[in-house]
Formats: sequence, C-alpha cells, structure tokens
Amino acid sequence: MPMKHSTYSVIIVGSGVAGLYAAIKLSQTMNLPDGILILTKSQLSECNSRYAQGGIVGVLPENKPDSISLHVADTIKAGCGLCDFNVVKFVSENSRHAIEDLAKYGVEFDRNEKNELNFTLEGAHSVRRILHVGGDATGYGIEKALVNKVKNDTSISSNITIYEQTLAVDLLVDSKNKCRGLISYNEITKEYETLYAPVTILATGGTGQVYKYTTNPSVTTGDGLALAIRAGAKIKDMEFIQFHPTALCIENDDSRFLISESVRGEGAKLINDKGEYFMESHPQKDLAPRDVVARAIYSQLSRGNKVYLDASAIEISKLKKRFPNIYKSCLDSGVDVTKDYIPVSPAAHYCMGGIKTEINGKTSIENLYAIGEAACTSLHGANRLASNSLLECVVSAYELVNILSKESLQTSNIIDEKIIHTIKKYSDNEIDLLDTENIQSLKNRLKTVMWDNVGIIRTESSLIRANTEIHKIETDFNEKDKCNSIDEYELRNMIYVAKSIINAALDRKESIGAHYRADTIKTKQNNISNTVAAHKEDFADDSKVTA
Repeated sequence: MPMKHSTYSVIIVGSGVAGLYAAIKLSQTMNLPDGILILTKSQLSECNSRYAQGGIVGVLPENKPDSISLHVADTIKAGCGLCDFNVVKFVSENSRHAIEDLAKYGVEFDRNEKNELNFTLEGAHSVRRILHVGGDATGYGIEKALVNKVKNDTSISSNITIYEQTLAVDLLVDSKNKCRGLISYNEITKEYETLYAPVTILATGGTGQVYKYTTNPSVTTGDGLALAIRAGAKIKDMEFIQFHPTALCIENDDSRFLISESVRGEGAKLINDKGEYFMESHPQKDLAPRDVVARAIYSQLSRGNKVYLDASAIEISKLKKRFPNIYKSCLDSGVDVTKDYIPVSPAAHYCMGGIKTEINGKTSIENLYAIGEAACTSLHGANRLASNSLLECVVSAYELVNILSKESLQTSNIIDEKIIHTIKKYSDNEIDLLDTENIQSLKNRLKTVMWDNVGIIRTESSLIRANTEIHKIETDFNEKDKCNSIDEYELRNMIYVAKSIINAALDRKESIGAHYRADTIKTKQNNISNTVAAHKEDFADDSKVTA
C-alpha cells in the first residue's frame, strides 16, 4: 500500500494534561521497545487543558476544614446523585497523590506569604479546597510543566515521538473488537499513515465547538469521541453538557472568554441592569451549582435584562494579583474590572458524558482507552463540580499506567480483513475537493442549530428540530470516508457528536442537572439523598456532611 506503516508500543491521541501525564508516567514506569507516539492536531501545548482557569481540587490533610467524605458529598450533590460513588471516592482519596506528583513534575501551586498552599472556593464546594497556579492560569501552569518535562527531560523525551498538526481519522478495530492502532492524517504533508500499537489512548478533550458560544478553544471538536462512536464503542451521558454561567460577553463578538468561578468565590456577585442581585434567594447564592446559575442568567437574558459580575467587593490589588489574565483580557475588551461591571452570559464549557470507561480508562473495545474529558467515568454525574476535571485527568491517567504496567505490551502482526478494509479506504488516491468556505459555513450552521435547540433549555420539539437540521447539514456535507483537510474531518466529527448529544437528550425525558427539559413536569429530586443514604456508612465519621 502507498501509505507509510509504523509501529509503537503506545499511541496517545491528544496533548492535554491527561495525555501528557500518561506519557510521562508510561515512560518512567514501563519498558516500551517501540516507544510512545503522541498525536496532536495542533501544536503540542494547544489544548483545552491550558484554558482551565479555576484550578484543581486538592483534598489535603493540611486543609483542616476539609475531608474526603465532604468532597465526595459535594461532588454527588453537584452531580444530582448520578455520580458513581466508588469512582468519586477513589478520585477524592487519590487527589493528594495527584497534587504531590504534579508538584514533583514542576507544577508550582500558588502559596501565601507563609509558604502555605492557597486554597480557594468555587461554586457548590462547601469549603475552600481549590489549588491554583499563577492566579487564574492553572491549566496553563500544569500544561506548561508537563510539556517541559516531555520536551526537555531526556530520560522521558527519548521514549516519545510527537506528531504535531496530525489528526487521528479512524481506529483500526478488528473483527474480535480489539483496537490495533489507527489511521492518521498530517495537515502539512497531506499524507496518511497506518499506525499500529497494542495500546491506543484517546485523550482528545471536549466538544465545546459544536456550540455557537463556548469557552473552549477551536480544537475542541469532539475528535476522540467521534472516533470511538465510529468504532462502535459504548458512549454515556452525552445529554449532560455544562454551560459555564459566566463568560465575557462583548456586543458583536461571538467569542466567550471564561470568567472563572473563582471570581465569585472571592466575593463577586451577579447583578442585572436593573441593579438586582438576582442570586440572593438561593441558599448558596452566587456559588450555587453551575447549572442553577446558568439557568438563572439565561432567565434574565430571556427577559431582556443584561447580566454583569460586580467585583467591587474584591480589593483591587488582590483582584489584579489573583486574576491577572482575566484582568488583562477584560481590559483588552474595554472592561476595567476594578471599576466596571463585567458583562457575562453562559457558554458551552464541559461535556460530562463521553466514551464510557472505568476509572482506569478501559473502554468497551479491547486495547482502547480514553481519559480526560473525552471519557465518561461517571465521576461528574449530571453536573460537574468545579475543578474536578483536572483532578480526574491525572487520577485516571495514573490508574491507566498502573494497569498497563502489569501487562506485556506485544504488538500483533496479524491484521484481519476488517482492518485491511479500513486501511484501503485511506489508500485510495481519489479525493473529492470541497470548498473551504462551504465547510466553515456548514460548521457555523451546526453550531447555531445546537445553541438554539440543544442548549441550556430544551424541549422535545426543539430536539426534533435539531435532529432534522443536523441531518440536512450531514446531507449537504455528503461525507466521504476520506476527507481532504482537518477542517473536513472536524466537521465530520462534529456531526457525530451533535447527533449523539441530541439523541441522548431525547432519550432522557426528565430534567436533571445540566439537562433541563422545559416540557417536563416532574424533575428528579431524590437522587442525591438516595446516593448518600446508600453509602451512609462512608459518611458516618464526618459530622460536616449533610444530605
């Protein structure tokens, strides 16, 4: 066949915190004769992880007001009781080791004048337990440290090959449901390559770009999720899309820069243009769970009110030091947070669902693993607790390496007819050239359809309408197995993801968490108390926990 064929011990698709951390641990832990390959469709450091402002959860012994059971309870409450209790407990118990490991790899968490770790507060957390880096640049700080480790630590970098501007376009799954590797496409050389490996890890991040307004960067088009769907892997909880309540909203600008929940954690309040602090009636006020706050803001906007964050309660020097990137980005948009209200609106932020996995990344396809936002471990339930995502990335990656270290990774030279058929599809030299402007137009149509019909508030009729419109887009795209650019593959992936979200939202009739059906009379309210009650012995020794 005309394309190049290569073999690696492990292929990692994605270069965010989950993928890089897994690569580092694998390189340090295992003897991998064929090495590790990292694929990233952009640059090594361009990923969703780097945009995580708020921080990472750390349940640490020096933080006396906190406890494992308190964090578990907060996570279950935010997730509306749909979280897997054992997963939540495991992640919480291992947060200390995750933080210690990241510090060992060069992550410098913010400390106070006494050199003690700074803990901050975010929505739905009952105590301060969020660690941050550079004030409001936690994702960037962690990502930067891990990239530095991969590039400059020769004991690690010698085992790792990096393909930038390269997209995984299809998984090689044989007739026995075993993943043998994948097909990649390089945007610069326009070349395809068949990549074999006994282990393939999807760490491709989220799906935010299927919505018109999102806090996510342009690369988050659900690529890993689409790969898994095409390969027949089990998918879970795709109806649960978290809309961050507070993204910077500038008139005539569709971009949505994230205004971290930590700003409200430090004292900022939501206010409308009538001067009303409209979250005061909720028990947790401005720090209610994200789905609650997002719907409250949506309600204000639907009535024609504008919504702002009033950060005047935060001392100016603290505001600038604690949120330097937010301060600068707002200033660049003409908003001085030290004296102006910050105009905000909700935006698509995080996908609680994804490829169904165990906490160690195992999927329903043998030899295929998924970690990070691309995966659904059932940690988050119906609504992610703030700053649990970066923690999940590290804990899941660590557990993945732990199980792989007990195995002998042998590359199989036997490929069956099913894999040969997949390879042949990308060996064909005939390509239908599609207009770039048309692809972008179809992407924009899809994003608008999803925002208008499958957003913060949904109904059966809006979901059916979305299904019809996505089908029209799919028809206009006229998908071929072999595309001509990353843009085309992204559109293909976005269509798979959009259909998955719509179908899941249609299947779940009741409103719960981030999935709100305006046409549903009854809303499930008993999940939280049932989950806590089922594990009451785990909370027995902690008087701070309340159902």
